[in-house]
Amino acid sequence: MSNVTKEILDWVKTIVVSLVIALVITTFIRPTLVKGSSMYPTLEENDYLIINKIAYKSGVPEKGDIVVFKSDLMQENGKKKDLVKRIVAVEGDQIQVTEGEVYVNGEMLDEDYINGDYTDGYVDIEVPKGYVFAMGDNRPNSLDSRDSRVGIVPVDHIVGKVGIRLFPFDKITKF
Repeated sequence: MSNVTKEILDWVKTIVVSLVIALVITTFIRPTLVKGSSMYPTLEENDYLIINKIAYKSGVPEKGDIVVFKSDLMQENGKKKDLVKRIVAVEGDQIQVTEGEVYVNGEMLDEDYINGDYTDGYVDIEVPKGYVFAMGDNRPNSLDSRDSRVGIVPVDHIVGKVGIRLFPFDKITKF
């Protein structure tokens, strides 16, 4: 085998391995950049996240999971927005937001992760099968399931579960 043929084969192997790795990565994870402050103080503007796209293929969303989901809200460029929020209630849960407090199945949530200590709005619903109720941690500045423009979130609209914050480097966190 000549040196040229050997080099061509090496290049082909490198390209094939690179394509396989890229396919695996894009199938199972997705990078996402946080835009906005609706998840402050947990997440901040320009945090770089890695989303686990297969988290709910075999499992189910749980209360407390931070997820990225598709919404019908539009970006300035005309594309639909993906939102990053925390799941507060899952199917079958009775959720109430009243007098600034959040109750799930009659128990007031201890939400030490939110910005402030007051959740505005009024909600009193049972989360239907196949849906979750999601809210941002920055309750005064979050368009979430409390608003009819977002509403309860179909589980099949969830892109994935936030797995890791990679940037900024001094705040690398596994969720």
